[in-house]
Amino acid sequence: MREQVEEVLAKVRPMLQRDGGDVELVDVDEDGGTVKVKLTGACHGCPMASLTLKRGIEAKLKEMVPEVKEVVAV
Repeated sequence: MREQVEEVLAKVRPMLQRDGGDVELVDVDEDGGTVKVKLTGACHGCPMASLTLKRGIEAKLKEMVPEVKEVVAV
């Protein structure tokens, strides 16, 4: 599952990088379906970060990796 998550993040990453941000994978809890990520660059502290996390990153991960139940920022 971790490899699948990495592949999806690689597809999402260019969108974030265009705005000066990025995302790092911190951990994948395969049993609980939780993915922990760290938003960096311009994404860190951005008022839109929670929207990017839930409607962008989490939505794409759930679509492409059905085992993912939740994405949280750490």
